[in-house]
Amino acid sequence: MKQRFSSLDVKVVAHELSEALVSLRLANIYDLNSKILLLKFTKPDKKQQVLIESGFRCHLTDFVRTAAPAPSNFVARLRKSLKTRRLTSVAQIGTDRIIEFQFSDGAYRLYLEFFAGGNIILTDAELKILALLRIVPEGEHQEPQRVGSTYTLENRQNFGGAPPLTKERLREALESAVQKTAADQASGRKIKKKGADELRRGLATTITEIPPILVDHVFRLTNFDPATKPDEILRNESQLGALFLCLEKARDILDEVTSSAVAKGYIIAKRRPGAANPAAAAAADEEEEGDTEKPDQTKNLLYEDFQPFLPKQFQDDPDCQILTIDGYNKTVDEFFSSLEGQRLESKLNEREAAAKRKLDAARQDQAKRIEGLQSIQTLNLRKAAAIEANIERVQEAMDAVNSLLQQGMDWVDVNKLVEREQRQHNPVAEIIKLPLKLNENTFTLLLGEGEDEDADEELDFDYETEESSEDEDEDEDEEAKPKPAAKHLEIDINLGLSPWNNARQYYEEKRTAAEKAQKTVLQSSYALKSAEQKIAENLKKGLKQEKPILQPVRKPMWFEKFTWFISSDGYLVLGGRDAQQNEILYKRYLRKGDVYVHADLQGAACVVIKNNPKTPDAEIPPSTLAQAGNLSVCCSSAWDSKAGMGAWWVNADQVSKIAPAGEYLPVGSFMVRGKRNLLPPALLMLGFGLMFKISEQSKAKHARHRIYDAAEVSTTGAPSETAVAESKDASESGSHVGDASEASDSDDEDDYDEDHREGRVRLNPLQSQTGNRKQAQESDTQASIEPPSENLTELHLSEEPSFSKPSPVDEETHEADEEEEEEEEENTPDRPSPAVPSSRAETPSTSQSTKKAPPKRGQKNKAKKMAAKYKDQDEDDRALMESLIGVTAGRQKAEAEAAAKAQREAEAAAIRERRRLQQERAKQQIAAHEEARRAMLAQGADAPDDAPDSLADLTLLDALVGTPMPGDEILEVIPICAPWNALATTKFKAKLQPGNAKKGKAVKEIVEHWRSVTAKKGAVDEAALDQGKIFPREAELIKGLKVEEAFNCVPVGKVTVMMSGGLGGGSASKSSSSGGGLGKGGSRGRGSKKKK
Repeated sequence: MKQRFSSLDVKVVAHELSEALVSLRLANIYDLNSKILLLKFTKPDKKQQVLIESGFRCHLTDFVRTAAPAPSNFVARLRKSLKTRRLTSVAQIGTDRIIEFQFSDGAYRLYLEFFAGGNIILTDAELKILALLRIVPEGEHQEPQRVGSTYTLENRQNFGGAPPLTKERLREALESAVQKTAADQASGRKIKKKGADELRRGLATTITEIPPILVDHVFRLTNFDPATKPDEILRNESQLGALFLCLEKARDILDEVTSSAVAKGYIIAKRRPGAANPAAAAAADEEEEGDTEKPDQTKNLLYEDFQPFLPKQFQDDPDCQILTIDGYNKTVDEFFSSLEGQRLESKLNEREAAAKRKLDAARQDQAKRIEGLQSIQTLNLRKAAAIEANIERVQEAMDAVNSLLQQGMDWVDVNKLVEREQRQHNPVAEIIKLPLKLNENTFTLLLGEGEDEDADEELDFDYETEESSEDEDEDEDEEAKPKPAAKHLEIDINLGLSPWNNARQYYEEKRTAAEKAQKTVLQSSYALKSAEQKIAENLKKGLKQEKPILQPVRKPMWFEKFTWFISSDGYLVLGGRDAQQNEILYKRYLRKGDVYVHADLQGAACVVIKNNPKTPDAEIPPSTLAQAGNLSVCCSSAWDSKAGMGAWWVNADQVSKIAPAGEYLPVGSFMVRGKRNLLPPALLMLGFGLMFKISEQSKAKHARHRIYDAAEVSTTGAPSETAVAESKDASESGSHVGDASEASDSDDEDDYDEDHREGRVRLNPLQSQTGNRKQAQESDTQASIEPPSENLTELHLSEEPSFSKPSPVDEETHEADEEEEEEEEENTPDRPSPAVPSSRAETPSTSQSTKKAPPKRGQKNKAKKMAAKYKDQDEDDRALMESLIGVTAGRQKAEAEAAAKAQREAEAAAIRERRRLQQERAKQQIAAHEEARRAMLAQGADAPDDAPDSLADLTLLDALVGTPMPGDEILEVIPICAPWNALATTKFKAKLQPGNAKKGKAVKEIVEHWRSVTAKKGAVDEAALDQGKIFPREAELIKGLKVEEAFNCVPVGKVTVMMSGGLGGGSASKSSSSGGGLGKGGSRGRGSKKKK
């Protein structure tokens, strides 16, 4: 069975990884164990996972694997150097089994070695080793590898590229193989393999770019005899040419494999021992449905090998079955995942076998105990019957021993006397077994069962029959002699009791053993049940621990990138997480008939309710509007302040991106014109729940609140993802809708707006209402104090007076520059914002043009004295003196500071000019988009050209249900956070309110609580028929739910968990919401104490 990469595998995998991963950023690195790493690459619209096993494999994977609880030191070093860096290159080093990952154009390099023990090495641009998985000491043909040393590439196989394949190179390779064989023979080494292996090994060690399995493949394709020896090929020129053609064909196959972005992969598999024959399996596959063909087809197969081409030697083998998969990474992932599944299956089988062995051992132990008690009963019964049958002999033996003891004979002499009498065949002494246990006042007798009855029959027979029948009786006695010896029982007799009392004692022991056996049988049934239950629980626990090792990666749906939920009426509600997503919602998903919901609060989310595209004029139910407003308010600062406020809603045609003249709307801000429909104050109450995705066949049972039909949404397509820049400042600035004066299309209102702009200050559309009122008041007071705007404009254009307020040039953030531009626009409404600020270098020129003031008293005489003192000093002396006293250095420093300041001002001016041009381009794009959108809303046209895929596929919502029904095929579980009223029909849910616990800890507590409920006895309905209980598939999906991915859907930061209605399986908690909540740290609050 193939377990590690060959050079050909490395070549093909590196080519596919280069096509799939280049330009992606490394999101994170995880270690699954000491030798397996998982690298997650991502960019908008694309996520990839790369699995690396040191020395064995490296490929993309579609399965979720459990990572280690804490990263190792090596992984921590990789995260520090490579996390968030962009992958720029993936390539194979020459033809060696080494793959190179280059990050940030070669600033960091990651080398993966797939030979010997394997290694993973991180270097910098100069190939200095920064971290490595294992330290390699210096050895033969191996340089030392440790942190700080240099990783060499020159000695790698064909590092400069594979040389061209020529006949001279082939002849040299064959001569080298012949010389090596001759050297081995001369040294006396035993040549184990000859013939075909000699030629193949000779080519593999010299023409290294062609792997041996490919050489065998082309030999079979071209009917070249692989048993030909190299020296024979050298002597025959025609064979040399045929071999050269074979190798050229092999090179063509290599080029063909890497010619496309994705190569086909072939898995060579064999049937499991004891599995059905291929013909019967094929007939069984034909009878079943198409969706179950693949599992049945691969169920009884053992994977042996994988190749990027179809080897001829396996194709001709009737015992092998070939599986073809598009994509070599998928082929390798399927192969090794199957091996992991086989190892998992063996673990499960071992657990089941161990559980069965424990159960069998417990049963055998109980059976042995019962059997022992039953044998004791039988033995005691036999002993008692034997005493009764031989009552006279027992009495005679007891009298004999008691008489000896009464005579005062020593115990040793008594034993000797009995032994002497046994040698003389005394019938009384023969039934006594030595030694006597006189210290216990007992002795052992050998009694036969029913012996007295036989003796009586013999006596009666002797007296009643003739002498002629004695011979027959003697013959019968001779035949029956071995039988009494086999029936003799060793019976302990108490010398202080009579024979009948001895028999009675054995009957009492038999009765006691019977009672004990009855109790044991009763207790053994309970013990077996308890043992079976305990073993089954341990087995189930072990199976649960093993199952989540391999799970397919769930592909998120298009609306999961937003804050989303499905209302109680079945409408899809989307909310933006930041300013970028607000912009995406407006441009791509706000269509005719949709409703826009917002709140006048800091941080409130922009929410869009998607209406039915076929009936855009249909009204949205009030409950859905209230739930959307609740979401918008909960995402704002009202959640932290615990003060509920009301939201408002407008139609889609009332929202636009066109800003008033002279103003600019940043990303995530919009203008709302017309009447706003107010919503009642919202409750600060969210719910975290689980929704289940069902199959197409199960959708027919859930058609109660189906709003979007597949036939209705005919032009929908998958939405294109965009880059989401999560910035707190951008979210705050984009979460408020501009509060400018409500515009109208009438000419009178337009004239009023122009007059208003000329005489008064317009409210800032980027701030809240209260902030706008304060700013308007301040701007009114400033307008009353400052000179007229016309005079300022004239002064600015003509003289550039030194007392004019210079424009700020040191601001670097986009928000600060926009605020300054808005302040200038408020102070000078009619003056456009200057593209380049006035330079302070021009200020001295204006001051020099003014008339100088007369000198002060004493300055004239001081100047005369200075002139007389330095009249003989020339320019060189003056420069020397200035350098000595430091004047030159001060002047140079001032000039340097002035030059740096002028450069900074020039750069700031260039930045402002570039930003102004960007804003102009953005305005033009917004105007074009708004024109197309206005036409679309008016005429019901398709989406604009810049967003052809903006209409999303809403039919996906039909497959999402909160409470699955019996018989539903559950595919996936999807976490959701929504207003509490929207989760009325959700089976698994928990209430969230403002609090102090972090959302990650709270969600983890909720999921662990659900898992504990699924583990309770009787909570899971194995038949999946009782909708009030948990289905096995639900419990399995909850078990595999990742908390790290689940809490991302919660749009708030600090919460308090209330589990009043959140238990799954219909076992709702009986505690009230006021007393059943989870406080800080997840502990119960004081209000949950029971009343006495």
